[in-house]
Amino acid sequence: METPVVIGLSAVVVAIHDGAGVVLTVRSRHAGERAGLPFGPFDPEGHRTFELAMRAFVTEQTRFNLGFVEQLYTFGDKGRDAPLADMGDASRAARVISVGYLALAPAAVDTHTDDSGWQAWSRFFPWEDWRDGRPAALQLIEQALRRWTGADAQRLARARLLFALDGAPWNEERVLERYELLYEAGLVQEAARDRGETAATLPAPLVAALGEPMLSDHRRILATALSRLRGKLKYRPVVFELMPEAFTLSALQRAVEAIAGVPLHKQNFRRALERAELVEGLGRLDAETGGRPAELFRFRREILGARPVSGLSLPLLRD
Repeated sequence: METPVVIGLSAVVVAIHDGAGVVLTVRSRHAGERAGLPFGPFDPEGHRTFELAMRAFVTEQTRFNLGFVEQLYTFGDKGRDAPLADMGDASRAARVISVGYLALAPAAVDTHTDDSGWQAWSRFFPWEDWRDGRPAALQLIEQALRRWTGADAQRLARARLLFALDGAPWNEERVLERYELLYEAGLVQEAARDRGETAATLPAPLVAALGEPMLSDHRRILATALSRLRGKLKYRPVVFELMPEAFTLSALQRAVEAIAGVPLHKQNFRRALERAELVEGLGRLDAETGGRPAELFRFRREILGARPVSGLSLPLLRD
């Protein structure tokens, strides 16, 4: 007997709130109120396209209407759907293939529902935020990884490269590879769950350092989206989809830092922004900054169809 296939749609909706990168989540009562991404099944009879169906699910579950959207990836590994992003009775005996989408919002507006809300992505990936220096979570993760690698030179080399051990440089784009290494090492809770095993008892500080687990493979989907978005910052002006119509350059820099997870050199960032000719001043000041009024700018959206447009370089702030 052939196994039926259900196509699920998952949305990673990202915004900036209080200087942090946040993601829209829903809570499942069937999984102990565990957080997941907005999701639902694709109905070939009732839905005209994947994207329209996904937009409808997000609005239905969170009362939030999406703006910028792009398809992210198709996730189909066996066992990846356990347990249990509930997509109806048809999915219970089926192989679930999930199509992920990345959506960007200019504001983390209130969803007005008890089962949905915005969560800082650092709750799920505490080791990814280097804005205030090397995260404390990495010290505990490093110890756990070294125990796992043991004398295996290949494993140790991967851990060093991905988690910037022994002086290796940090590559902010490799979010997915880092999560997958932790999954392979059996450190994140999803690994034991998907294998049908009892999770190892880990010290509470290490559990906290490894972040909050999510429904199904939603943390892998979120890691994929964050990797994509961090890379895309450098070759497409996507950060402006996260900004209001008028913004200060300081607010723009904080938004880029929140997504990239690294601190940027202020003067070099502004020079790069000026060279790219992506913004223009509005001739008025923002009096709500709490300090000296700063000039407001806008994104020159009209240039998108007029010439090739790059993203923003990330001039890191060095110690």
